[in-house]
Amino acid sequence: MDVLPQVCTAVAAVVLIAVFPFEAFLVDRSWVQRFLGIEPHGIANVHLWSFCIGVRNALAGIGGLVGLWIVNRGDETVGTAVVVTSLAYMLLSSLAMGVADLLGFWRPRGGSVRGTVASSVLPAVALVALAV
Repeated sequence: MDVLPQVCTAVAAVVLIAVFPFEAFLVDRSWVQRFLGIEPHGIANVHLWSFCIGVRNALAGIGGLVGLWIVNRGDETVGTAVVVTSLAYMLLSSLAMGVADLLGFWRPRGGSVRGTVASSVLPAVALVALAV
């Protein structure tokens, strides 16, 4: 596997793992809500979902890092399959956030654009680089 998809995967994975505590444990804090671009109204009602999303994102990040480890220390074919699976999850879940916004589920509407773009670029670049 070339360097570009490895770097994109590693950075995307670390970001997801780093954001996990914000989504899972600190979402009730106003500075975290500003960082995540969410409204403070009803946070207690969605904390269960934010926790689950945080865990899933952390697992995707861990999967990406494990895949990179396998690529560089074990079987490149198996590692690449793990990396592609993690990247596909990262990209599709990010795009789902944009779809949720288009459907009017994000408050305020349009608030997901920054997060959707930021969390889509690295997995998309890595997947394109792997495909070419």
